[in-house]
Amino acid sequence: MGPGPRGSKPKKALSRRNIFLYGTLIVVAMYYMLPLYVMLVTSLKGMPEIRLGNIFAPPVEITFQPWVKAWSEACTGLNCDGLSRGFFNSVRILVPSVVLSIIIASVNGYALANWRFKGSETFFTILIVGAFIPYQVMIYPLVILLREIGLYGSLTGLVIVHTIFGMPVLTLLFRNYFASMPEELFRAARVDGAGFWQIYLRIMLPMSLPIFVVAIILQVTGIWNDFL
Repeated sequence: MGPGPRGSKPKKALSRRNIFLYGTLIVVAMYYMLPLYVMLVTSLKGMPEIRLGNIFAPPVEITFQPWVKAWSEACTGLNCDGLSRGFFNSVRILVPSVVLSIIIASVNGYALANWRFKGSETFFTILIVGAFIPYQVMIYPLVILLREIGLYGSLTGLVIVHTIFGMPVLTLLFRNYFASMPEELFRAARVDGAGFWQIYLRIMLPMSLPIFVVAIILQVTGIWNDFL
């Protein structure tokens, strides 16, 4: 049988439902973007223009002096050396925390989804319970622990804390994602003689980009909210 006729695909007409949907999304997006717009245009104005009170108007004369002053002279607590120190400290905490937590959580989720071992269900239950424990409950014990091991007040200690706090939720996400993959892929790899790390690196990892993106977004936003 020969190939069917090739023609241009019919264009989908905009229905009332789609118009309402897209219109609602545009309004919601504008609602959330408006404060960011006001903050940005205000930061580019001088004080005489800010005092006029027209917060939505674009700057008549753009100035970057507020940015320079905030970066190098803004006071945070007792320090008046700008936001640069806090920014770079946050980056030094963010990068290793995200990398470590996602690597460990992805391996944990892969092992829990595809490799049954003694105590795996108990381990998974503990992780789920840990995901619902408020971090405020664990602050005081963590302070004592970090003080005892000599990491209190250090960036390394904060990296460890953020990595641990991210484990329950991220492991749950990776475990559910890997469990939703076709089991035949795992069985075929096992029949071909592939081991734990071969299956993870060559099969599971290349197919896991969506969940890695979700995990990165969750960790980056969560850790960056603790801006130092």
